[in-house]
Amino acid sequence: MSSREVIDKIRNLSTQEKRNLTYEALVKIIEPLTSDEIIELSNVIGYPVFTRLCMGVLKHRFVLLQDGAAAIIVNNEGQILLQSRADRDKWGLPGGCQELGERFQDTVLREVKEETGIELDNEVINDPFLKIIYLNKDYPNKGENRESDIYYYAVETNKLPDLENVNYTESEINKHFELINIDLNNAIDIIKENIPNHKDNEIISKDMIIALEEYGRK
Repeated sequence: MSSREVIDKIRNLSTQEKRNLTYEALVKIIEPLTSDEIIELSNVIGYPVFTRLCMGVLKHRFVLLQDGAAAIIVNNEGQILLQSRADRDKWGLPGGCQELGERFQDTVLREVKEETGIELDNEVINDPFLKIIYLNKDYPNKGENRESDIYYYAVETNKLPDLENVNYTESEINKHFELINIDLNNAIDIIKENIPNHKDNEIISKDMIIALEEYGRK
């Protein structure tokens, strides 16, 4: 089977079938692929899943990304857009992992569109106002530690989602997002009251609080 046939076959799998791919299966798939094909495959599989399963294989070919970006989206009334994720039982900001070949600005544009339905213009994405570095312990490579960089962007826009009719991608629908617009102090309080028990998600939630507090000082 050619590389193209392999990628097309994986593209036609359901989200759950992609998540069920084993580490060993992906090792066999990845090794003969070119760098461009690996980037394409990462977009087909879904980058967080791809990273979690393939980090050991890709280590010698890429600077692996566990970095990400998030957006503080502010409407004309000064309210912050928060999202709730049922799969992680927490409130937070739209954002996610940087995909292979992306700039952090691209990550913000893509994640905001996927998670809120807002299609931001490139020109509204200024430089990040905050960068947080933390040690990403034991994720995802069985004990290997490394630093992760999370960039926070402040975006003021009158483009607001229809909270009842956001067009999520297939993978986003499975996470059961809920969106609210809320003032800054209440946004911080909600995140504080719903910090998850999972270590990595706890760190991310606390980082979001720091970012919101920093934004409030500007």
